[in-house]
Amino acid sequence: MNNVVDWRVVLKDYVLKNARQNDIQNVIDTIDKFCWTEHELMNIGDRKGKILDQAIQAKQPKTVLELGTFLGYSSLRILSQLPDNALFVTLEANSQSAEIARSIHTYAGAADRIKIVNDLSENVIPHLSEQFHIDTLDFIFFDHVKNIYLRDLKMLEDAGLIKSGTVLLADNVIFPGAPDYLEYIRNNPNYTTTFHEAKLEYREDIRDGIEISIRK
Repeated sequence: MNNVVDWRVVLKDYVLKNARQNDIQNVIDTIDKFCWTEHELMNIGDRKGKILDQAIQAKQPKTVLELGTFLGYSSLRILSQLPDNALFVTLEANSQSAEIARSIHTYAGAADRIKIVNDLSENVIPHLSEQFHIDTLDFIFFDHVKNIYLRDLKMLEDAGLIKSGTVLLADNVIFPGAPDYLEYIRNNPNYTTTFHEAKLEYREDIRDGIEISIRK
């Protein structure tokens, strides 16, 4: 008998039962409450989420790419800071996570403004420009598999989607860590970059951080 709990499903059910429908901020708060009191999940979380919020507010992007939708938490945080006419694309390789994210986005009243692509990033990035009729990305959020941050950054550069002023925000650069990404971005004269110290989402005992970089 399989007694393994799928906490993604438990979270979805908790949100649909406890959050206010069509209230993005309340859905965000409900997910945070679940992750602090019931079971921690790998969202960016409420503390590092404020750094993400501020970066979006400062840039006011019109084209946004998120790598790693997971269950849709950070998508809602990003969307809540975007103008109505912004294009927001988020990639998720895991089909069940993408399905749950769609359910949560729909419940929050945000599904029509978030384009979830359920595929591997290496399959999607080369076709982003053509698929979504864009020639640049204003803001890119890296929060998927840490050891492919650098590969995907280089793919985005090669695709010509990173231009002067593009903001890159990478989560979990200390834990689990993305050392090759940090080495590349910090030693690349094409970028200015800043590290923001933080604790791991929903934990007090593990050091983590966010790297925010801007293409010159």
